[in-house]
Amino acid sequence: MKRTSWSSGLAISGDGSGVVAHAGSVAVRLLADRVGLTEMLSTALVRRGFVPGHDRGRVLVDVATMLVAGGEAISDIDTLRHQDHVLGPVASPATVWRALDELADTSAKRVAAARAKTRKRVWELLPGGLPAARVADSTLPKDLVVLDVDATIVIAHSEKEHAARTFKKTFGYHPIGVWCDNTGELLAATLRPGNAGSNTAADHTGVLSEAIAQIPAPHRKSLLIRVDGAGYSHELLDWITRMNTAKTSGRRGRSVQYSVGFAVTETIREAITRVPKRAWTPAMDADGDVREHADIVEITGLLPKEMTEKWPTGMRVIVRREHPHPGAQLSLFEHADGWRYQAFATNTTTGQLAFLEARHRAHARVEDGIRHAKDTGLGRFPSREYGINTTWLLAVAIAADLTAWLRLLALPETLKTCEPKALRYRFLHIPARLTTSGRRRHLRLPETWPWTQAAVAAFTAVMAIPLLT
Repeated sequence: MKRTSWSSGLAISGDGSGVVAHAGSVAVRLLADRVGLTEMLSTALVRRGFVPGHDRGRVLVDVATMLVAGGEAISDIDTLRHQDHVLGPVASPATVWRALDELADTSAKRVAAARAKTRKRVWELLPGGLPAARVADSTLPKDLVVLDVDATIVIAHSEKEHAARTFKKTFGYHPIGVWCDNTGELLAATLRPGNAGSNTAADHTGVLSEAIAQIPAPHRKSLLIRVDGAGYSHELLDWITRMNTAKTSGRRGRSVQYSVGFAVTETIREAITRVPKRAWTPAMDADGDVREHADIVEITGLLPKEMTEKWPTGMRVIVRREHPHPGAQLSLFEHADGWRYQAFATNTTTGQLAFLEARHRAHARVEDGIRHAKDTGLGRFPSREYGINTTWLLAVAIAADLTAWLRLLALPETLKTCEPKALRYRFLHIPARLTTSGRRRHLRLPETWPWTQAAVAAFTAVMAIPLLT
């Protein structure tokens, strides 16, 4: 009886008032306003002769806020409409559908420009400036902006426009994106049919061009582009190399490094067989220590001249070998000597081989960015129409930016490293009661909630951001 006595006298009704279920999402909406994103988008999306009932910039911010808080469908905008006594009028699901449809055709460039202007301000607000990317328990140069490119499959469970069979024999879309490793922002993303290639150079150069345009101009002078082996193409490396040699005023003095996965072909295997045993040097682990049973060597000089002459100037090929984990699939070549081989190409001419290889392997962090994006709207496209799904992907990118900016500008240490699910559980979905006194509204978070003090600190930091003038 004691196990159930806690429920004695408990009554449930649906007549509560002044209750805010997802109070933490108010901070996300407030952040968009304080950094100027809402105003920038509203200005960008003004249409002559069209005065909507709901400002289209505000609608896009509200959709992104809903995604940050865990929404998965357009109808989930009602979680914000429930909070209209805090947020003011929020568009209905039907209005959101219309807005996303309107933005699909003509507004992408204007939205991108608004995002870039806002990003410039956010980076200026960062305490201590732009964070340096980290590799093997050390930091890369502070002025180096690291761009990680990767594509992922999003399964469609119904017939959607341009959804197609994927290389993994599933059905859906194959979007590609560029994440900034320094900040965690999703700078650019492109929706593609499911049968789009993993190494299509035009898709890579297109999304990279959009991503670089998002980087504030003072930070574009030193870039590192990382791509896995599936994204390698000769055309991509040629395009990156041309950025280093361009004479236009906008690119003069720009240094663009690359670190790109490279296929272990028969030619590469033959070169590996001619590597002297003493040439292999120990690899580095994630903490910067020597990694056991893993070695590194450069094989550029062992490759045929007719092959290297076709490469971009300064390209190097570095190979890693390691003992395979149990159950790993090995080629006949790898079975012969018991090592598993991986290669990558880079145009970086300085630094220890082990550090360059560890820097390349840090590209794996992009998988976290993809996973977080799939937990913030990327995992499910809401419409049968390709245009609406394209705008949805744009809202996903904005949501990823808002999450990154929240971490960089406002969240205390107890919340800063939370995964999206944990951040929602601890902060974004915190309940509150709204009271009014003396024409002032007071959002009261529960005193006994374990993360209330951290939540109050986050709100305080957001409200301290000076408004855009």
